[in-house]
Formats: sequence, structure tokens, C-alpha cells
Amino acid sequence: MPPFIASPQTMHFAQALQLACGACLRDYQLTYETYGTLNAARDNAVLVCHALNASHHVAGSYEDQPKSEGWWDNMIGPGKSVDTNRFFVIGINNLGSCFGSTGPMHTNPDTGEIYGADFPVVTVEDWVNAQARLLEALGISQLAAVMGGSLGGMQALSWTLQYPERVRHAVVVASAPNLTAENIAFNEVARRAIVTDPDFYGGHFYRHGVIPKRGLRIARMIGHITYLSDDVMNEKFGRSLRAPTLPAARGSLPPAGADPARGGPAPDLREYLYSTQDVEFQIESYLRYQGDKFSDYFDANTYLLITRALDYFDPARAHGGSLAQALAAARARFLLVSFSTDWRFSPKRSREMVQALLDNRRQVAYAEIDAPHGHDAFLLDDARYMAVVRAYFDNIAKELA
Repeated sequence: MPPFIASPQTMHFAQALQLACGACLRDYQLTYETYGTLNAARDNAVLVCHALNASHHVAGSYEDQPKSEGWWDNMIGPGKSVDTNRFFVIGINNLGSCFGSTGPMHTNPDTGEIYGADFPVVTVEDWVNAQARLLEALGISQLAAVMGGSLGGMQALSWTLQYPERVRHAVVVASAPNLTAENIAFNEVARRAIVTDPDFYGGHFYRHGVIPKRGLRIARMIGHITYLSDDVMNEKFGRSLRAPTLPAARGSLPPAGADPARGGPAPDLREYLYSTQDVEFQIESYLRYQGDKFSDYFDANTYLLITRALDYFDPARAHGGSLAQALAAARARFLLVSFSTDWRFSPKRSREMVQALLDNRRQVAYAEIDAPHGHDAFLLDDARYMAVVRAYFDNIAKELA
């Protein structure tokens, strides 16, 4: 089946949005895409929330870019698990992102300068409030479902708490009710890599015409390690070398003042270690590739903002740490999905949410998929995973019939 054509749209909001940090964001815009047709009753809408480095481009391809498939194109589209022949699917780019919605790369209407590091702190709850405004403008008063994976799953959960009467179903995939200390630590190390890059300039690197690419590369490499399972990395790369033998003649480090990979003097050891010529293992090459690609399209301030939003999310905090009390506000029915080798958002975290929902006598279905791919499994094709989601949305479609 040929890919269907996606068309990004932008909606401007003149009314200021009150943020959790106390600031107000005015004259902002949200970029979004829709797939399928909103029915006459306006009750078949499905909101898909994106994770850290994704966007509103959930499915389909752009007409002039045939290889530009959306990040969840294997899940959403005509005849797929979330069938756009039956559902009106909406993807919205979050505030603070770098893919069209107002963020650090845009101009602050109060100063006439690019926001940069002055862009206000945003939270998951702020994103949900902004999404709610856009849906109101589209004439959608209640969602058939809200769904998302990872950080997107946190948004889906938050929707059921902030707007319980506006969500009938919530699909939360590979997510958690808050981050563990280990997860926060990984985020902080990645942020340190960015802010200590000499080209960061306190977040105002735009003024200097540079990009803190080195920091972004390292941040992405750190993140990518946490998205994969140990089994997958060993199976895919193991200890394979790019060359058939070790470079024994030069040892593990270059001799002082020389770079044997280039045959000339090396500026310093740091430059050597960041060069591409010293890559020996296949896993190193893979991580360098991912880091280089990421630094070409992602914004450093956006990375800081979104990882902080991840860190802050914790609906149980306002209830003395009781997740059951926090989820008492939810009225939706739930599907939760986790993956056995996802150690960043482990099945244990999904089971916490399942138990808290059951404590409140909410209707909840739970699938724990035995998959080797780690956290990235929520983006990949797994017949069991796709079948679970398809069956759940089939039942939602029957409700609409």
C-alpha cells in the first residue's frame, strides 16, 4: 500500500497560556497534522502525543519527500492498528520543540529577540493544556482516545487527570508515572554535555551563529544507549571491529604530539578522541552516526527543556506520593503496554499504574510484550504488540458504530 500524504498545519493563539512555572506564553503557535476524517458526531478523534525527539509528523509521508514516513507510521494509517479509515488522528508538536511549534528558536514577542535560553520552562501539564486549546479550536470536545509512548505516554496519562471528562480511552505505551533517579541522572549527564559545550554560550548560541554540536552528539549517544537493550547491542554489534585487526602499532592512544590516523600532528588528545578516525568498534561507529545525525536537526535548548519536563512529571507528588490517589481523578478506560527488556521504562513501572488504576476500580487492560529491543520496542514492528493495539482500537470503533 503506498504511503498516504501528510500535510502539516499551524494554528496561532493570541490568548496567553499560563504555564506551571508562573510565566505566560503569548502569541504562540502549534504545528500539527491530521489523518483520516472527523465524523459527523465528532467523536472519533485520537490524539497521539510524541516523545522527546519526535514531532507532530506521526504518520504518512510528505508529497515532495517520499521517504519521510512519520515516526509511528507502522502503527497509524489506513488499515493499520490505529486505522485512519475509522479514526481521525491528530499529532501536535509540543511547545518548546524545534519542529514548528513555538520554542527557543522563535522570536519572543516581548523583546523582539530569539528566545534562546529565555524560553520559559514547560511541563507535561502545560503541553496538555496547549493541546486542549487546539482540539477546542478544531471543534473536538471529547477524544475517543489519547495515546503515546514514553514521554508521550506520560502526556496521555496526564490528559486523563487534567481533562477526565474529555477522554474515553487512554493508551499508555512503554511509559511510567514518573522517572526513577537513574533516569533523571541520565538526563542530567546529557544536559551537562550540552551546557558545557564551548559553543553553547549560555543557551544564546543563535546570536553567535554556532550550534553546540559536540554536546548534542554526546547527549544523543547517551540517550541512545538507554533506548536499546544489552541483548540487542550484543546481537547487532557485539565486539565487532570496523577493521579485521586491532591497530596494534599505535596502541590505544596516539603518541604525544602526533595523530597516527592522520599521519600528522594532533592538536590535542581531546580532538583525537572526538575525531571519526579513532572509531574501532562497530558500536562506536553506530553511536557516532546517531549523534551526528541528531546534532544536524535537533535544537540544544529544546533538548534541555524536554528532558526537564520528563524529570518534573510526577502526578503523585501532589498526593503525598500516592499514585492511587493521583489516578482517582481518571475516568477513562486504559490500555497499558510494556516491553520485557525496556530497562529505562520497565514493566514494573507500567504495573504500578495498572495497580493504581485497579485500586480505583478503573477498567484497564495490560500487555507485557516479551521483546528484545529495549525501550525502542514501542516504535518497532512486533506482531503481538500491533495485534494488541489493533484489538483495542477495534473495540473502540465498535463503540462508535
